[in-house]
Amino acid sequence: MTGPEPGSGPIGGSGAGSDTGAPEQSSDTSRLETFSDGVLAIAITLLILEVRVPPDVPGRDLGRAVLHQWPSYAGYAVSFLTIGVIWVNHHHMFKLIARTNHPFLMINVVFLMAIAFLPWPTTLVADYIRDPDGRRVAAVVYGLTMVAVAVMFCVVWFYASWRGRLLNGELDREALNRTYRSYLLGPVVYGSAVVIALFAPLVSLAIYAALAVYWLLPGTGPRA
Repeated sequence: MTGPEPGSGPIGGSGAGSDTGAPEQSSDTSRLETFSDGVLAIAITLLILEVRVPPDVPGRDLGRAVLHQWPSYAGYAVSFLTIGVIWVNHHHMFKLIARTNHPFLMINVVFLMAIAFLPWPTTLVADYIRDPDGRRVAAVVYGLTMVAVAVMFCVVWFYASWRGRLLNGELDREALNRTYRSYLLGPVVYGSAVVIALFAPLVSLAIYAALAVYWLLPGTGPRA
C-alpha cells in the first residue's frame, strides 16, 4: 500500500527536501518512536522540578510546610500518571503502524509539543488551587492543554489509519471503528471538564485526577 502524495494529508505542503510530483518516501518508525519516548521522558521528569523544598523553614515547622505543599504533590501525581498513560497508548498504537512519511512526522511533532507544555499548567494549578478566582483560570488552562493533547493523539492515529495508509496490515473495519470511538473519548471528556471548570473548577480538577486513575485500570482507555 502506498502512502499519499507529498503535500497531502492534514498538513499541507511538501516536506523539506522533497520534489514536487516525486513519490513520497516512507520509512520505519524506529526513529520516531525513539524521539517520542525522549520527549515524553523529559516532560514527565520536568514535573518533579516544580516540587520544591520549602524555603527558609525552621525545623520545627518543616512538617507543616511540607503538608502545605500538597497541591504540588497532587499535580505531580496526576500529570505523571496522565503522561504515563499517553506513553502506554502511544506504544500500543505503534504496534500497528509500520512506516512513516513527512506529514505523519510533523503531526507527531505537534502532538509532542502539546505534551511538553503540560508541566506549566500543572504548576499553574498547584500555585492557584487555593485562590477562588485563580483556580478557575488554572483549571481551564490545564483542561485546554489536555484537550489539545487528546485531539492530537486522535489526529496521529486517524492519519496513520485512514485507508490503512501507514498500518502494517489490514484491520477489521469493526476493530478500526471501535478504536476510533475509544480515541475520541479523550477530547470529549476533557472538553466537558473544561466547560465544568468555568462554573466549578474544583469539580473539574477532580475529573482530571479521576481520569488519570481510571485509565490506569486494565481494559480502560483507548487501545490500538
